[in-house]
Amino acid sequence: MAERILLGIGTKKGLFIAEAAKGRRRFDLRGPFGSGVGVNTTLIDTRGRAPRVYASSCNAFFGMKLLVSTDLGKKFKETKSAPTFAKDDGRALANIWSLEPGPGKKDLFAGIEPAALFRSEDGGNSWEIVPGISNHHHARKWHPGNGGLCMHTIVRDGDRMHLGISTGGHYLSEDGGQTFNASNDGVGAGFVPDPNPEFGQCVHKIARHPDAPGRLYMQNHGGWPERPGIGVLRSDDYGHSWYSIAEGLPSDFGFPIVVHPHDPDTVYVVPLEVMTRSCPDGAPAVWRSTNGGKKWKKLSKGFPRKDTYFTVLRDAMTIDELKSPALYFGTTTGQLWLGRDGGEQWECIFDSLPPIYCVKTAIV
Repeated sequence: MAERILLGIGTKKGLFIAEAAKGRRRFDLRGPFGSGVGVNTTLIDTRGRAPRVYASSCNAFFGMKLLVSTDLGKKFKETKSAPTFAKDDGRALANIWSLEPGPGKKDLFAGIEPAALFRSEDGGNSWEIVPGISNHHHARKWHPGNGGLCMHTIVRDGDRMHLGISTGGHYLSEDGGQTFNASNDGVGAGFVPDPNPEFGQCVHKIARHPDAPGRLYMQNHGGWPERPGIGVLRSDDYGHSWYSIAEGLPSDFGFPIVVHPHDPDTVYVVPLEVMTRSCPDGAPAVWRSTNGGKKWKKLSKGFPRKDTYFTVLRDAMTIDELKSPALYFGTTTGQLWLGRDGGEQWECIFDSLPPIYCVKTAIV
């Protein structure tokens, strides 16, 4: 069977799956699955012979669930359980914000709300809390951001694990997740008196590339005139310290940040106006740097030129791994956009989906 592109699209009203041949001429859409329930994260796990597609499905009335498909998203069923706190913990699962493969073939990590980390060793059928971060001495001092108190980013690099928490900041483990330390040197905050707190920053997303050991990119909560340049950051020492790469962008506020699959120097962001969380001047654009954040270029060919005010959320932009990769992002107004040739040319492939929370892709 020829390779296909698979997209997992999490929306306010369930999960959609889009599939296309490598030419990307036409995407077939199926779903919604978990109909009517918001899907904040998906994972297309290609480690096994048969890819598995996971999706959160958290409903405060009907229960917290994790969905899984073994036929490329044609049918889904519930795993045997979702992450659950102990009865005497005092916390309760509100949402699953991130899913990441673990070191074993069936290992999964889940970042949840309220901010905590869980691990499964059987493909999501049973879960155990990761105490090094979930019961960290900072944990009861974290506060919810506008989207809740969520552990939204899990980035693994061997024994290193980077976590993004809103609003907790960036936490780093260098012993496989046994212990974690706040690692926010250079990560500013605009909403507290101390501009550089030890923890409590509203990190929005973290990304890395395996060919650049030690380098990470971060989209932080910027947009503060009195503290400029804190929104788009880079680390060259495995996340121990960070510095700004926001110069040249129309705004340092945004949610997603994505690295090119074949070039660790190429990184993409979607700047937004801080007060409205929408496109600056009503004109959508993705901004790309090809030198690790030293200079930025606006990519807007194919987008409306005015009167467009959507938001792109933290997990709603991704990039495929074909030789000439394409970017994809979903909007809070239900459009799914495709950027060919690394974002040089944009087109809307679906224009009337429910508000889009996350987009993930894989070659299957």
